Amino acid sequence: MLPKAAWSLVLGKGGRGRRGMHSSEGTARGGGKTPRYTNCYAQRHYPMPEEPFCTELNAEQQALKEKEKGSWTLLTHAEKVALYRLQFNETFAEMNRRSNEWKTVMGYVFFFFGFAALVIWWQRVYMFPPKPITLTDEWKAKQLQRMLDMKVNPVQGLASRWDYEKKQWKK
Repeated sequence: MLPKAAWSLVLGKGGRGRRGMHSSEGTARGGGKTPRYTNCYAQRHYPMPEEPFCTELNAEQQALKEKEKGSWTLLTHAEKVALYRLQFNETFAEMNRRSNEWKTVMGYVFFFFGFAALVIWWQRVYMFPPKPITLTDEWKAKQLQRMLDMKVNPVQGLASRWDYEKKQWKK
């Protein structure tokens, strides 16, 4: 909590130790009236916008709005569609259509995977030291032979699985 309050004081955005100025408009930090909420775009979960999509109408659209007040049987299909487009931005089919954003996201994901792979390859080639000699196959074979010669863990371990007379692994 302290760093948040300190940063708000440093940046001058209020916070602790600073009081809001109340005005006659009722807003806490001055300025004027808050802008009214405008939601002219219909969404899937809330399909009815608070305002129509087109608020400024030309002469043709105003004539169509006047014609709308009469009988709807006199309206043609094209006029009904034009009235719908005045009220709403998109149809449900247009709202529910798939976007191609997933292609962009997958492109960025593959780009960063490729970049990370290049960084890892560069580190293996130029930064990391060479593998120690104990990780070579020759060293591992010699180590295994030495453990068998010393009969390491003869009851249940490695030496218990080696046949010393036939010089091969037990079956």
